Amino acid sequence: MIVRLQGNLEFVGDDCVHLTVGELTYELLVPAADIQYLQTQVGQRVTFFTLDYIEGNPSFGSLTPRLIGFLRAIDKDFFDLFTTVKGIGVRKALRALSIPTTQIASAIALKDVKTLKTLDGVGARAAEQIIAELHGKVEKFAIGATPAVPLEQLPDYQQTAIAALVQLGERRAEAESWVSRACKADGTLKDPQSILRAVYRLKQGF
Repeated sequence: MIVRLQGNLEFVGDDCVHLTVGELTYELLVPAADIQYLQTQVGQRVTFFTLDYIEGNPSFGSLTPRLIGFLRAIDKDFFDLFTTVKGIGVRKALRALSIPTTQIASAIALKDVKTLKTLDGVGARAAEQIIAELHGKVEKFAIGATPAVPLEQLPDYQQTAIAALVQLGERRAEAESWVSRACKADGTLKDPQSILRAVYRLKQGF
């Protein structure tokens, strides 16, 4: 099983990327929420945390091995949990992850059907099914499940760290979530550089 790949990002499509590692180029399916960011990284070295699965129907003899790539280890873990929901297969889950997993987990924790209904391919019935099966299981993913502190009320060093992440291509909501998580995990973080290092460690799953 391949669990992590690091290589040169050659191509970004509507739902997949091509990553060259040495002499090999892999096709990885990726969550919808990551496509826009990945389009800015073509030609750059990128690390993906990966899952492999077999796609197709064995009854018809059409089975194809696939790789799924995630930019953050925690997104991979959430995907594993999300696809345990009845009716949520791999392809549907990848389309549904059209907003950060932290926001999806927060919606589940808050029983927010309205937000879940905005996910691609998720209607009211599916949203209720997701909540029924995952509520109480997503707390570690649900950064921001409680109302966020307004940005202007955060300490200057946190605001600076958030601004730096946004400049590096992170969505603002995710940047705020990562900084909040890093500072909650280590209360001694009081300068932007230390916070950014802590955020990157969290993104790598350490």
